[in-house]
Amino acid sequence: MSDRLHVGTRKGLFHYTRGADGWQLAGPPAFLAGPVTAFMVDPRDGAQYVALQHGHFGCKFHRSQDNGKSWQEFPTPAYPASDAPDAPALDMIWVLSPGGADQPGLIWAGTLPGGLFKSANRGESWELVESLWARPERAKWFGGGYDHPGIHSIITDARDSQHITLGVSCGGCWHSFDGGQSWAQAGHGFNAAFLPPEQASDPTSQDPHFIAACTNAPDRVWCQHHCGVYRSDDGGMNFTELHNVPPSNFGFAVAAHPHEPDTAWFAPAVKDECRVPVDGKFVITRTRDGGQSFEVLDNGLPSAPSYDLVYRHALIVDETGNRLATGSTTGNLWLSENMGDSWQQLSSTLPPIATLAFS
Repeated sequence: MSDRLHVGTRKGLFHYTRGADGWQLAGPPAFLAGPVTAFMVDPRDGAQYVALQHGHFGCKFHRSQDNGKSWQEFPTPAYPASDAPDAPALDMIWVLSPGGADQPGLIWAGTLPGGLFKSANRGESWELVESLWARPERAKWFGGGYDHPGIHSIITDARDSQHITLGVSCGGCWHSFDGGQSWAQAGHGFNAAFLPPEQASDPTSQDPHFIAACTNAPDRVWCQHHCGVYRSDDGGMNFTELHNVPPSNFGFAVAAHPHEPDTAWFAPAVKDECRVPVDGKFVITRTRDGGQSFEVLDNGLPSAPSYDLVYRHALIVDETGNRLATGSTTGNLWLSENMGDSWQQLSSTLPPIATLAFS
């Protein structure tokens, strides 16, 4: 079971460790005051990767090979040089994801403005995946919460590392079955109420806020969409909307149990102009029967009023499926050791939390 929790925030990267006295903050933060946008621990070799967005100073990318004791900076992904006034430029690295167990050194990066990048040498250099960038459907992509479309979910199938699934806001869900050489539109069945009625089911302009797959049963994919909670039984090609989701079917995050395909967790909120917990009460919801029913989990979470919002990458489950963590935009951090049945608060004073990872 994981005994380290990594917390990427607007003001640096914090680490918690589990010892005899429980979970404790471990040392000073790395990259103090640096806005962390993505963090990854590579399960194949233990290397850690962090992406930062310094605003005026741009994006930065670093790798650690000694459990975060020291960091080495490498170039960030870059779009092809162009003199065009509207030429794309890297705005943010939104997600980092490892390749398959049979692909040592290969990592993926999803970015704003909607580019997928690949590194074959552990992040020391990057190449734009032109096959996705050149898709004509990309003309229909647009920004949701950000000005540009962005790739925030990258799933490598544990059975076949050539099978990759992407989630794009707002560009829908995509599959590659040949390691990124070609792509097929997935995410059929989504319905975008923010589009004109005749376009609402168009898979190319959907806003899946996050997608997550069961590691041991990758055909089961869960999606927290802007307009509902969805389940797929065919690896994300087709989705079915789930109804009667309390207290709300809106949110950003979803965590899939690594071994139980019928189990997933969500962080519900009020949508659009509000984006706060329903009735000012922060909860996590869980299904254990494939979305037929949902439990509202609040034991150890704050009673109302609490106005915490959870970003896409700030609700996670470890490799056992028992330990979860979630962090909020108001700097609260909670952890559960029993699948969410009860929670303990690790901090109420962190900067806004963007991403979490266990190791």
